[in-house]
Order: sequence, then structure tokens, then C-alpha cells
Amino acid sequence: MANTPQSKKRARQNETRLAVNKARRSRIRTYLRKVEEAIASGDKSAAETALRAAQPELMRGVTKGVFHKNTASRKMSRLASRVKSIG
Repeated sequence: MANTPQSKKRARQNETRLAVNKARRSRIRTYLRKVEEAIASGDKSAAETALRAAQPELMRGVTKGVFHKNTASRKMSRLASRVKSIG
């Protein structure tokens, strides 16, 4: 348990950051899931639209420290190639 005032404050900050990062990660995963669903349905235009919507969300996650830059780039690259191969 936190004893010093500094450690108590850090514990509070960690809880807040955990909640914020969890919400961000969930939001990003939702956008990625929409792309996956569009790919699975075989609708190329919907998949491209979903991909364009997901890209800024994913990159925002990078700037906020939720995802590593290379992880986001890898996810975008793989999704883009799958969308391109539809049809």
C-alpha cells in the first residue's frame, strides 16, 4: 500500500491513466474490428471507408503512447493489403 504522499498521488494518477488508456485501446480495437468485418463481408468500398476511419485513430494511439509506432504501422499495412486484395 502507498504510504508517502507522493506514492499516493502516483497511485491515483496510475488509476486515471489506466482508465484513459483502456478506453483508447477499446476505441481503436472497435475501429479495427469494423475493418475486419467489412473485409469478411467482401465489401471493398465499405472496407476502404473503414480503413480510412481507422488509420487516424490508430496513429492517435501511437502519439498517446497506447501502441508502439511499429505495431500500428504493421497493423495498418496488413489491413491495407487485405483490403486491396478484396474482389
